[in-house]
Amino acid sequence: MSRIVTAARRRCAGIVAAVSLYSLDLSIAHAQQSVAEQLPPVEVTRSDDQNRTRARAIGDGEAGRRRAAPDGAPSGTGSSGSGNEAAAGNGGIVGAATTVITAADIAHAPSQTLAEIIATQVPGAQITTLYGGQIGARTSVDLRGFGAFATANTLVLVNGRRLNDIDMAQVDLSTIPLNAIERIEITRGNSGAVLYGDNAVGGVINIVTRNGVGGPPVTARIEAGFGSFNTGIGNVSAAINSGPWSTSFYGNAVRTDGYRDNNRYSQENGVGNLNYTTPGLTAFLTVTGDNQELRLPGGRTVDPSIGVDELATSRRGTSTPFNYANQQGFGATAGFTKTLVNGVDLIVDGGVRDKKQQSAFFSSPAPVPAFFTSTYVDADLTTWSITPRLSVKSLLLGMPSQVLTGVDYYDASFQQNRGAGQGLAPWHNYDLRQRTVAGYVQHTLGVAPATDISYGARVQNTNLSARDNFDPAAPFNADIGALPLGSDEMQYALHLGAEHRLNDTVALFGRVARAFRTPDVDERVSSGPAFDPFFNPLPQTFQLKTQTSQDIEGGLRIRGGGLQMQSSLYLMDLANEIHFNPILFYNTNLDPTRRYGSETSVSYRISDALLVRSGMAYTRAVFREGPWAGNDVPLVSRYTASAGLTWNIWQNYLVLDATARFWSERRMDNDQAGTQKPIPANGTIDLKLSGQYERYVWSLSVNNVLNALYYDYAVASTFTDGRFSAYPLPGRTYLLKAGATF
Repeated sequence: MSRIVTAARRRCAGIVAAVSLYSLDLSIAHAQQSVAEQLPPVEVTRSDDQNRTRARAIGDGEAGRRRAAPDGAPSGTGSSGSGNEAAAGNGGIVGAATTVITAADIAHAPSQTLAEIIATQVPGAQITTLYGGQIGARTSVDLRGFGAFATANTLVLVNGRRLNDIDMAQVDLSTIPLNAIERIEITRGNSGAVLYGDNAVGGVINIVTRNGVGGPPVTARIEAGFGSFNTGIGNVSAAINSGPWSTSFYGNAVRTDGYRDNNRYSQENGVGNLNYTTPGLTAFLTVTGDNQELRLPGGRTVDPSIGVDELATSRRGTSTPFNYANQQGFGATAGFTKTLVNGVDLIVDGGVRDKKQQSAFFSSPAPVPAFFTSTYVDADLTTWSITPRLSVKSLLLGMPSQVLTGVDYYDASFQQNRGAGQGLAPWHNYDLRQRTVAGYVQHTLGVAPATDISYGARVQNTNLSARDNFDPAAPFNADIGALPLGSDEMQYALHLGAEHRLNDTVALFGRVARAFRTPDVDERVSSGPAFDPFFNPLPQTFQLKTQTSQDIEGGLRIRGGGLQMQSSLYLMDLANEIHFNPILFYNTNLDPTRRYGSETSVSYRISDALLVRSGMAYTRAVFREGPWAGNDVPLVSRYTASAGLTWNIWQNYLVLDATARFWSERRMDNDQAGTQKPIPANGTIDLKLSGQYERYVWSLSVNNVLNALYYDYAVASTFTDGRFSAYPLPGRTYLLKAGATF
């Protein structure tokens, strides 16, 4: 076995080296040829964004059609209220549907949670919220209809680096300070898999943070707020620039009692940057930290067969008054960008992330360890990575060309103790280690003044070792240990995209792509039948197949005057989609599934003071084979829509922002058969009044103005028709904030 693993690693290393060396030789040769023959120069602008993203835009307009955009240039307009859809020729990955949310868009948003901001700005983006209000914790963003497994199929990046971990714990967007964000680049569909790898099935959300480079010598901002449910918020940011050096810090803190009983929440997080910037060399160091304490109120039970309806009788109550989940995170990333020759940049960065989690669950009336009614989990996940890459901008046969090629190496170690209670010997001590190494290349070429194409490939090797150090003598044990697993697998991703500008106003785009998702460690831990037909426990196997997807998409972009519009149609077929079996209580690979739909967004600037925007989407997620063929995938609404406006009423002294969001009914979690009553359709309206006078700022937000009493997550009973458990969300809430800049 060891020989096979060693041979596979050598094959992967050979593939990575071949891809990278071929791209390096080809690209440098083209770059040197363009200099030697005195061809028209390629515009190369030094980046002011050290944490650059991998996918870069091709400039719009006649002047930009024959040159590559600078790496540090924002992908969007970067101005408040100018429309955030990627316009003609202004996308991240050629052929893909892309949305850019700027810092100004975030500042204007009535919502205080990043997930809700994305849902109101990105057509088709759906969210599943457990707690709501100003909390935003554990809210998941779903791109293209993956329901309960949305977080595993949506890749989240910070400054182009993966934030998704190898466990099932979702990327908690609430741990990223809003005041630290420069922009958010969202690529829908699976074309991002070539550049970023695993999990980029439904789409990629890349959060680019501020770094303070190029600003005044000293700046600072403080802000504080209070609101419903005894909510208190504090934000602080500061930046210093001196010569080639700059440093910045962004932090916030939140405290709230929450809408529900046992829903208290507190969080502190921060991002610090140190940057060195010269014409030929730039370098950065980014350090992040977060601490989160969250009480878990659980669901409210509805069961008509016994006359129980806790949504009506005790909407804000809890049946789990002692459950909680805490998390502490730390990360550090460092890197540099070195210009080798004109148009050729070597970018090397690496980092480490550590995440610790503790959670306790009691289904009995008292917080005491017992058989079957209590579980305590203590987990630690550490991920090391290094991601060198080469960016080459040149002329290839007179055509603007950009090649991006590199190697990704990730090494993750996961340990989890699971037992009956804190301080007791655990039943399970899971020890999993996963290493991935990948080589990729993506080439963007301006084949004509009005036409760009992009193609790329990734080859990735994933090596996993999984063990369960099981203790049958641990207190209150009623389980059995898992079987060990060692696996070594090769996967690949592909992308081919094109964009053609009919004129300065209209552009057509399209793409085809292949992506993959490997099972996470939590899915492997529960990856086989837990009991035999006689209810005797069976050992888990850790074995699941890798999920794959194939996409095709086409659409158009319109940009003229104050109008911006983007619309696309897509079809995605998946094999071996990973899902939870609600009858047998373990994760399994599904029969083939399919996603298809349409997404449209429109913004129109009526005047310098007034901008209106809207978005709408039709999303179908269905089982295409097997016992549930034709049924909807749970937790996916077919219809979603949003609308908003920004009105500068009086010279920034008074600004009104309004957003509305609507979603149709969706099947409950666990209801693959489609026999239970669906989660009802609903919608919310949010308003925000804000203003600025000299250095002082203020805002008043009212969310869910119409006081809709709704829920967007519920889990259906497997055995009792009509019985379900729902997570009710708050009605109308308020938040008042004030601050100053220095």
